[in-house]
Amino acid sequence: MKKTITSAGLVMLGAVSLHAQRTAYAPAPGLSSTELSKWWSVSASLRGFYDDNYTTAPSRSPGKRESFGFEASPSAAINWTLPQTYLGLSYIYGFRWYDDRRTHQYDQVHQANAKLSHAFNEHYKIDIADSFVSAQEPEIIDRTGGVITVPLRSEGDNIRNTVSGTFTADLTEHIGVVLGYTNNYYDYDQRGTGSYSALLDRVEHLGTANLRWQLAPSTVGILGYQYGVVDYNSPDFLSPFSTLRGRDRNNHSHYGYLGLDHNFNSQLQTSLRVGAQYTEYDHFHNDSVSPYADASVTYTYNPGSYLLLGVRHARNATDIAFISGTTPTLDEETTTVYGSLNHKLTAKLTGSVLAQMQYSQFERGGASGEAEIFLLTGVNLTYDINRFLSAEAGYNYDRLDSDISNRSYTRNRVYIGVRASY
Repeated sequence: MKKTITSAGLVMLGAVSLHAQRTAYAPAPGLSSTELSKWWSVSASLRGFYDDNYTTAPSRSPGKRESFGFEASPSAAINWTLPQTYLGLSYIYGFRWYDDRRTHQYDQVHQANAKLSHAFNEHYKIDIADSFVSAQEPEIIDRTGGVITVPLRSEGDNIRNTVSGTFTADLTEHIGVVLGYTNNYYDYDQRGTGSYSALLDRVEHLGTANLRWQLAPSTVGILGYQYGVVDYNSPDFLSPFSTLRGRDRNNHSHYGYLGLDHNFNSQLQTSLRVGAQYTEYDHFHNDSVSPYADASVTYTYNPGSYLLLGVRHARNATDIAFISGTTPTLDEETTTVYGSLNHKLTAKLTGSVLAQMQYSQFERGGASGEAEIFLLTGVNLTYDINRFLSAEAGYNYDRLDSDISNRSYTRNRVYIGVRASY
């Protein structure tokens, strides 16, 4: 079971999605030898923490609350491998208790994941995955392509489910195709006019078709197209002062891009996608053309030590609808820069640093042209007491700077605890 780096599960964008080199089929990519040594694993962590703004309220707001508390998180996983097939199942339960609260003193988080990979032969492969989350923290519940679309906490059992499938085929020795589909489903607990449900309940569809050309043994060129649809489905009004509903922000997008995957060596891999996104809004004559980019670099410089850096630019949903006027804000354009460093300081001590910064600019409506910057950082130290037990401590810092009033905040979290794995 991979170790959690931050107390709230800081979301980072994915690393290189498709390797440049043609390699032998690996039935369970990304799993360690320990995880593959038996078909099941269990773990549990217990942490004490201090959070100086667990409500993510504005810095000078009376709603800002701080609290000590503890978190317990058991988990279980199954990794079943055959010569051409891999099946993975995992479930993580999180229980977080806050001393400051007088009612509803605890949060519960559920995360379930399933993955199936099957290689029909060396030329054809299929991958299917499902990820279910029920949570309250913004970096866990709401993300689109790694972008956190809602930087504020949402009370209740909010649900996100992501289903994805990818089919990879080698048509010739040098040419291949990748066909994929991703479905994101969001259902917020808060109901009513202007609620998170009205603003964000939706289904997102994304179809992908990539033509891949083997330019060299370690280099692949990509010609790609994606078609995305965002269907909002709440019957509630976006605002008490408007007759518009969530579905009035429906839109669809066409993405066209060129890309390159290159492995400098077995330790250093890069991935690049650059193009444009054309978005049409179903109920408004406000089509938009914006840049699209997705790039990452992964460097594994020692066993257990790696560096990941990346950047992504695209449009995404937003929880902002009406600030003024009669036209709603339709979405936002976001540039995300992210990084992750995992370093083995000694044979037993590992240090990790995560950072993600988002710059978002709102599209249309009273918030048009307004922007905000969302920063998340985390530092973690893990000491392996033995092969089954480890101690960990860490610190998280979040900061939102928004041009929209009564929205900006800072948040500091520290934790210390133990983890048992078998």
